[in-house]
Amino acid sequence: MKLKEFELERYFAQHEFKAPYLLCCSDCESFTAGEILETAGDNALESFLGLRLGYTESRGNPFLRKQVADLYTGISPEDVLVTAGAEEAIFIFMNAALKPGDHIIVQYPCYQSLSEIARSIGCAVTRWECHEENGWEPDLNFLEESIKENTRAIIINSPHNPTGYLMPAGMFISITEIARQRGIIVFSDEVYRFLEYEWQDRHPSACEIYENAVSLGVMSKSYGLPGLRIGWVSTQNSQLYRQMASFKDYTSICSSAPGEFLASSALSQGPGLISRNLDIIKENLTVLDPFFSRYESLFSWRRPKAGPIAFPMIKGEPAGQFCLELLNSTGVLLLPGSCYSFGDRHFRIGFGRKNMPECISRLEEFILSR
Repeated sequence: MKLKEFELERYFAQHEFKAPYLLCCSDCESFTAGEILETAGDNALESFLGLRLGYTESRGNPFLRKQVADLYTGISPEDVLVTAGAEEAIFIFMNAALKPGDHIIVQYPCYQSLSEIARSIGCAVTRWECHEENGWEPDLNFLEESIKENTRAIIINSPHNPTGYLMPAGMFISITEIARQRGIIVFSDEVYRFLEYEWQDRHPSACEIYENAVSLGVMSKSYGLPGLRIGWVSTQNSQLYRQMASFKDYTSICSSAPGEFLASSALSQGPGLISRNLDIIKENLTVLDPFFSRYESLFSWRRPKAGPIAFPMIKGEPAGQFCLELLNSTGVLLLPGSCYSFGDRHFRIGFGRKNMPECISRLEEFILSR
């Protein structure tokens, strides 16, 4: 296995903890451990301080797995595998489900590991490219035409990183039906689930409607708790589940006891955490919408339907050059589309944090000074 450099993560490693104004982050405003424990119920803090720091169950704490299962319809704790964030879950799935010579189809642009790990294993990867002029909507005809005899998995992401696109329920279900007819696994990255701006737009989770699907979730995004490093995969495919659980013995083995405890405490009040994050997102959109309207000659703004990120296009200059000049002049960090290997016309903007209006103000000052 030979993995390429993870462009997005190397970009963040270079800039994230130095730049004073982060305008590209894909998570929501973080909570403190104290905030989670204070509102988690009686004796939560006392229980946390008395937590034994021994090994945990490799599949995840049973109560935590039940809480995760309860986020879905028709999923049991036995269908849930807790992981060290979403990244480990992706790595485990790819290595458990795929082998050299397999073929996968990946909705694109995508988080790099959703395609790169399969490529490094020796799989052929077809990019299922989505484009702004089509509202970032995937083309189902392209999907069907791309399926081969050795197609093992279809990788989808909705709500989508980096565009904020949300699949209509009918399209999402159609993808699972296409896969079912051919015995293909669907790996569904759903880390922004519950951040739909209109709850009625939420589509089902893949693991709920297709027995050969794997749904990915994490505490990092919708719940604003990336520091816990707790994620999960959920699937009704018991054989694939056993393969993933077995492969985990070669990665983290088990999760952090404090991380699992705090994740459980957070999920016990999950709707409240998500509601707060949605309030921040919606308030920030009232700043972004008029900003992009004022500068429509410079940017193309496709308003997202879910999540704390979008993928505007910049007109007339490379996005990478613009982002670098902005960072050097103001300390405001944007993420160029080149980090997704998706050309140099777009950049990712994040609006899940409370200081976003200040970041936008500095961005506007930069534009006016040029």
